[in-house]
Amino acid sequence: MDETTRVFVISTAAELAGMHPQTLRQYDRLGLVSPERTPGKSRRYSMLDVAKLREIAFLGSEGVSLEGIRRILELEDHVRGLEKRLRELESTLADELLNRPGRRVFAAGSAGDVISMKAGTRTRRSNQIVIWRPRDHT
Repeated sequence: MDETTRVFVISTAAELAGMHPQTLRQYDRLGLVSPERTPGKSRRYSMLDVAKLREIAFLGSEGVSLEGIRRILELEDHVRGLEKRLRELESTLADELLNRPGRRVFAAGSAGDVISMKAGTRTRRSNQIVIWRPRDHT
């Protein structure tokens, strides 16, 4: 079970949110919280619904009107959707950049190992001098 699973009946959800069940019915009619309906038409709430009910109660206690609360919740849902879409696009872009031929850059390390690098970056150049002298085989 996760936070989106709708398992709470209206009395339990109301108790968890610190509200009267009639208040939950009103919020359902206004579209502030939309519980799932069973075949028998009874409401089922999730933990996310309960959290939203608590947020509604907090905003109401701060003097925000029900229409203001509705708008705030709508904008928060919109932002969550945009953030999710942004993560999807970032992932798609990263995959595309990695899989595009000729876009991956590699360098050789001092021990002969292969180092993957970001395009446009350079390796640090060593300023050490290595002197090699052939052995005297006499």
